[in-house]
Amino acid sequence: MLNNLGKYRVIIVVLVITMLSACSVKKYIPEGEMLFRGGEVKVNDTLGNQDISSLESELQSLLYPDPNTKFLGLYPGLHYYYKAQKEKPNFIIRFLNKKIGEKPAYFSDVNVKKTQELLENRLENSGFFYTRTSSNIEKDSISKTVKTNYTVTIGEAYHLENYTVEVDSLEKANHVPIYYQLEKALSETILKKGIRYDLDAFKAERERIDKYLKDLGYYNFNPTFILFQADTNLNNNRTFNLYLKLKEGVPLKSKVPYVIDHVEVYPNVSKDTTGNVADTTRINEVEFIQNHLFFKPYRLDPFILLKPGDRFDPTKSKYTSQRISSIGTYKFVNINFEEIEPIGEDSLKLRHLKTTISLSPLNKRSLRSELQGVTKSNDFTGPDLSLTYLNRNIFKGGESFSARGNFGYEKQFGRNTNGSSSLRLGLNAAITFPRLIFPGNFDKYFKYAIPKTRISTGYDFMRRTQLYTLNSYSASFGYIWNANQWVTHHIEPIKVNYVKVGKRSEIFDSILDGNPFLKRSFEQQFIAGLNYTFTYNELNNPNRKARLYARFNFDLAGNAVSLFGKTREGDSTESFLGLSYAQYIKGDLDLSYHVRLTQSGHSLVGRVFGGIGVPYGNSSSLPYVKQYFSGGSYSVRSFDIRGLGPGTYNPDTEGDLYFDRSGDIRLEGNFEYRFPLISVLKGALFFDAGNIWNLSDNLEGGKFTSDFHKQFGIGTGVGLRVDVQGFVIRFDFAAPLKRPESDWKFEADKPVFNFAIGYPF
Repeated sequence: MLNNLGKYRVIIVVLVITMLSACSVKKYIPEGEMLFRGGEVKVNDTLGNQDISSLESELQSLLYPDPNTKFLGLYPGLHYYYKAQKEKPNFIIRFLNKKIGEKPAYFSDVNVKKTQELLENRLENSGFFYTRTSSNIEKDSISKTVKTNYTVTIGEAYHLENYTVEVDSLEKANHVPIYYQLEKALSETILKKGIRYDLDAFKAERERIDKYLKDLGYYNFNPTFILFQADTNLNNNRTFNLYLKLKEGVPLKSKVPYVIDHVEVYPNVSKDTTGNVADTTRINEVEFIQNHLFFKPYRLDPFILLKPGDRFDPTKSKYTSQRISSIGTYKFVNINFEEIEPIGEDSLKLRHLKTTISLSPLNKRSLRSELQGVTKSNDFTGPDLSLTYLNRNIFKGGESFSARGNFGYEKQFGRNTNGSSSLRLGLNAAITFPRLIFPGNFDKYFKYAIPKTRISTGYDFMRRTQLYTLNSYSASFGYIWNANQWVTHHIEPIKVNYVKVGKRSEIFDSILDGNPFLKRSFEQQFIAGLNYTFTYNELNNPNRKARLYARFNFDLAGNAVSLFGKTREGDSTESFLGLSYAQYIKGDLDLSYHVRLTQSGHSLVGRVFGGIGVPYGNSSSLPYVKQYFSGGSYSVRSFDIRGLGPGTYNPDTEGDLYFDRSGDIRLEGNFEYRFPLISVLKGALFFDAGNIWNLSDNLEGGKFTSDFHKQFGIGTGVGLRVDVQGFVIRFDFAAPLKRPESDWKFEADKPVFNFAIGYPF
């Protein structure tokens, strides 16, 4: 077998070499041209400067143009570009040129003299004056390539000695307030004594001062009004004095702070309201103007941080827009500032603004229906229909009410099943208040967003023929708070779930008797506790090359109820209101890291998940609805949904086919390479590994042990995704590489097809 593997490796290597050798581009290079292969910039430091570690790489980035990509000594991108220029190239050539093709970088595109000027200019901007640069051109006539290398010799850099504000004497005499604020701004400067002369640092300082002044009400100020002047003649030892001043001709209105005089809010702006007579309500000096009562003014007022008498503040304006948008009632939030014509000498020190906040609502009511096809690892297949009603402003205070009804029917198909069916009905309702329902008024302490209060309740019914009926009741009360654009907190101090098993058949009783762990998980179905979720999400930030998503969930049940629990006669467990309750603690962490490789859509995604639930006190096992599952479209995709574990356990009885496999511990890891194909069609290559385990030895091979790393279900596959402006339809095809109870074996003959909406992580 090893000999055969060796032969296959040789064949593969030969094929790769043959394929790559066809990618030679030398024959395509026009007469008189040579490929530019970049070069190196060497910094010759004659005096041992201390802060130049990044200077060489910074200078290297100035070399132009970028050389063509080289792989194993060849140029695949350039090769397919040249091939595509021929008459009537085939489809494969056109496709490869579109994906990896590169235009040639010729030496004729290089301007050595201009590059030397760029290097010298960058060194001057970094405090190194009177530098010397030289260049060396290396030509290889055999490969038709050229390199240009540069050597820059630097002396001692100039460093900051003094930093002051230069004040216009006439305006100082008139007590124009901006100069006083500029002098105060220098107390927080980033230009510390001893810093090297650095143009980028000056630009950052200018932006900092602009923000400092804007936060103080300087509405018309612009960072381009700031000038820096450096004087190197007054000091010795290569130091300079820096003077901050304003350009000549800066208008007076840009040197004066602004105060908000009026704030008008239009809570219901649409084409139909234009020109209609409107009613005005005044709260805290803010005027709310609307044709009819669409949004109660006293409910909207806490979201508005801009108040008459306050100075203009762009941060408050941004947060006001963010807070109103977070309500979920409005489609557009527009905040406009209008200057009020100044009167008298007051305009020399203070001016005034009128603020108009125009709010365009979303459709108040919506109705959505969904039809899905469901298939499970236990061979249950069938349709699922849901209908959702949403009212975004039900009590005219931004309250969002939703009601969802669903119907599902599944029938079991397969040679080893008895064709039983399952019927599911559900009705769930929730109302979200865009404020904190809690004793006292705490809304004023939240600037970025006001916490929301959510109350929900639900009922679900399931009947599985020949087995049992199940009635599930749930209710929760909690808060959702966006701490900033990345962090969300969700806490539910009250969360109750009660599941009642109705009619049970003799078959079902015999299944429970044969599986004590499953039996215990069905016994305690009254769950009352607390749930907290922390989410950190950078995925919506397109400016970051690497983005992190983290979600931590903590679940605690039974502690408060245990204070009122009573032991029933003949039963070792306690009950509350006649119901046996569950006690457990559960926590899990979901981390994913997304790295953008290219602007065209190539990216790498890594993800890890770990979770554990520990029953205690009144429980010997986690309730069935709180246990972990592994496998499926959002997990290990080479195994059926909920078809892994626990551990190396492999069900071999007909009764086990009725139930999904569950556990107390879940560990998973995923790695995915994503790339664009054609238009909205994207592809993926992925590798998944994971499993679940139990804390107790209730199933053969199901307990978590030190050998857990040998018990992962591992698989790989490819995916196709239709991505239309963020709405993703996903098809993943995968096959196992290793089953938890087996050795490594690629089971290409047992593929698993996954269909889902959205990316897996």
